[in-house]
Amino acid sequence: MPFWELQRQLGIDVDRWLLRQSMAQPYGKAAACHAFEREWVECGHGLGQTRARRECQPEYEDFMECMHRTKLVRAAGRGTILKQRDKMIKEGKYTPPDHHKGKEEPRP
Repeated sequence: MPFWELQRQLGIDVDRWLLRQSMAQPYGKAAACHAFEREWVECGHGLGQTRARRECQPEYEDFMECMHRTKLVRAAGRGTILKQRDKMIKEGKYTPPDHHKGKEEPRP
């Protein structure tokens, strides 16, 4: 960001769109992937484009996974999440809540 937020004072937006999660958010809460974007930006700061692409690849992949949820969708599509849940239930390490079992309390 420029020195003394000159862009904000002049009412122009030249480079703020680059940081999607760091922009002002509704209700003042941080965006879901803000921490991952921040790690990626801090990693690449001052390295140069070529070196940053090579050295900050893990941070970039984490940020993209948070944004697009590709690994989660793939795992859900194969049923691995449900298989893991069933395995944990059989081992006694996990007990699903009552509202997942269909034993909800009656509502007034």
